[in-house]
Amino acid sequence: MRTHQPPVYTAENECQDCSKCVRHCPVKAIKVADGQARIVPEKCVACGTCVRVCPAKAKRVRDDLDEVKQLLRQPKKVFVSLAPSYVSEFPDLPTANMIAALRRLGFAGVSETALGAQEVSAQVIKELSGGDKRLLLSSACPAAVTYVQKYLPEFAHSIAAVFSPLLAHCTMLRQHYGPDIAVVFIGPCGAKKNEGDRHPELLDAVITFTDLQSWFGEARIDPATLIAGAEDRFVPESAQEGALYPIEGGMIDTLRIQRGGNGIHYSTVGGLLGIEHVLGGLQPEKVTLPIFLELLACRGGCINGPCATPGQSGLKQWQEVISRADVPAEPVLRQPLSNIDENICDLALPARTYGEQEIRQALRRVGKESRDDELNCGGCGYETCVDFAKAILSGHAESSMCLSFLRVQAQKKANALLHCIPSAIVLADQALKVLDCNRNFAKLFDPELLEAYDICQGLSGASLRRILPFADLFEEVLSSGCSLHREALHVGERIFDLTIFPIEPGQVVGGVISDVTDSELPREMIAQRGQEVIRKNLKTVQEVACLLGENMAETEILLRSLVEGFAPTSRGNPHSEPSVGGA
Repeated sequence: MRTHQPPVYTAENECQDCSKCVRHCPVKAIKVADGQARIVPEKCVACGTCVRVCPAKAKRVRDDLDEVKQLLRQPKKVFVSLAPSYVSEFPDLPTANMIAALRRLGFAGVSETALGAQEVSAQVIKELSGGDKRLLLSSACPAAVTYVQKYLPEFAHSIAAVFSPLLAHCTMLRQHYGPDIAVVFIGPCGAKKNEGDRHPELLDAVITFTDLQSWFGEARIDPATLIAGAEDRFVPESAQEGALYPIEGGMIDTLRIQRGGNGIHYSTVGGLLGIEHVLGGLQPEKVTLPIFLELLACRGGCINGPCATPGQSGLKQWQEVISRADVPAEPVLRQPLSNIDENICDLALPARTYGEQEIRQALRRVGKESRDDELNCGGCGYETCVDFAKAILSGHAESSMCLSFLRVQAQKKANALLHCIPSAIVLADQALKVLDCNRNFAKLFDPELLEAYDICQGLSGASLRRILPFADLFEEVLSSGCSLHREALHVGERIFDLTIFPIEPGQVVGGVISDVTDSELPREMIAQRGQEVIRKNLKTVQEVACLLGENMAETEILLRSLVEGFAPTSRGNPHSEPSVGGA
């Protein structure tokens, strides 16, 4: 067996802590730790449900495209086993163009997985005709087979002892072209990677339709524009009724075409939860009628695989598959290959049981003190609170996954903050109706309001306009969506420190109010006294400046007169300076 990354894995850096994969995973093969939802490989059946529902695209199917490119660089011939669901994935593309595009990528030939499907049907008919089993389950879907073997082990021996269509096809190709070829499967299924990992002697690699689309773009190949030649056909031959396999009931149609069905009751079961619903709680020996069940992990069939393009019309896909299948006009009788028998691969998961006391202790960790507290809402991803408790005990879940527990915890914290903060706090809606408030808010404005608060804690529904003289400021914040802060808001003889902030813009607003009258009045008095001192000092300075100005002017006049009085008159030069020391 190859040592590979599991077929389905979590890109942990992309996981957004939404737990949607837990809610949708039919086998709960998800372990949540530190807010990250990681796949548990030993529990996973590779159905790809988590890949389909993950909104962050953190759940992914392993990319083996580089491995395939490496195969093509080697001298050995590489053949494609192409899933018959390609006709619904590329509905407007002629088959010859698809083959031409794949050969352009470097493949030696393209063959239909449906050829292997015909061999599987022939082997199943042989088992139905000659066996003594009352119940026979199909082996075609690897995810469904793994699910039965792991989670319904009592039915493991009811699975047809034959390869899947893919492995049967790989066997055919190696018989026809020799054991030294390489085979690559292309289809919509991630579970096929498990088959390649388990049977490397048959299947070399698996890529998905998503990978193929990406590869065409990278290689700048547009299959629709290629001109196909005579060599662009399926090898060694085209399939017939096996092309019906990718739709629900397609395998059963193939069995009937191959004349299998005398006295056998056929039915199709789609989805792993559907399989659990049909087989769960039943013992194989209780089945008294000869029944064949076609088990499919994907509802609707392989055309709805996790790596198929989503959003296409189911009926349109069915029509595409049926109309392009070369179904023989007359019933056929096929002899199966002799070496496509399969043995059971997956062992049942060991069952772990927990005592009532352990479960009750785990439930108390999420606030479930009694059975009345068990809401069984499914928000955590588990059907019941007891199932969730078991997941906590196994280390696969965290208390924070319980939404009701988180809500209660958040409410407790909010209440503690709301009612312990010394400031007055109020929350109001867009109509300025009180949603909640603390006792300090009621006490701040009116003794009668405090009495009403004691009767109806939180004053829910009261009009903020009738309580606050500055309710218009709350309305302003609701309209603008911007916070507002007033350090000293004067209302009559009182002074408030006020902060108003939007919680849900245009919908919910909050306010924190403090009466700072006692602390602000001394500050204002000091400020007033300071302003008076400043004004007096300024006046004095101005007066001094004025006096200094007058004195300076008078002094200048006096000095000039003295200079002029003592200065001698020079002959012929009234501007000459007086001489010093005599003639």
